Amino acid sequence: MIIDVPEGKHPIMYVWGEMVPGIGPAAANFSQKVYEDTTLGLREFEAARLRTAQINGCIFCQDWRTEMGGKTVEDTFPQAVTDWRTTQDLDDRSKLAAEYAERYALDHHGLDQEFWSRMKVEYSDAEIVELSMCLGSWLAFGRLNHVLGLDTACVLPTKQDLK
Repeated sequence: MIIDVPEGKHPIMYVWGEMVPGIGPAAANFSQKVYEDTTLGLREFEAARLRTAQINGCIFCQDWRTEMGGKTVEDTFPQAVTDWRTTQDLDDRSKLAAEYAERYALDHHGLDQEFWSRMKVEYSDAEIVELSMCLGSWLAFGRLNHVLGLDTACVLPTKQDLK
């Protein structure tokens, strides 16, 4: 880890809560709301989240599996997301979510009208905004955790932990 964490302190709780008490809990709340209040389906949500985690290099985020309604994606899903261009294991919405995540993270200036035309066939405007906010959260916070080395020393805290 890049940050010195006092003995006995949970790295995520310390960095996100104690070190920057005016910003950290608000960021954690935003991150939590992405999971609690999403209207997206599990597969497109996880396709976008996993592709962002793969690009960020966040170990914890790559190992995490979102649960919705008691379900998670299958064990082969991360590889399908990596291979989103050629896989037959993702539907069109999930492929577009993985593509959007990749382009959002690596080439947001290249999001052209052809891409948006394809997105608008599969996603409503509200879903595009929601997915964009989710991507922003994962990109920022996954990179923060990876850059500071927190991704190798953390477990995801609950909302209650952050209060």
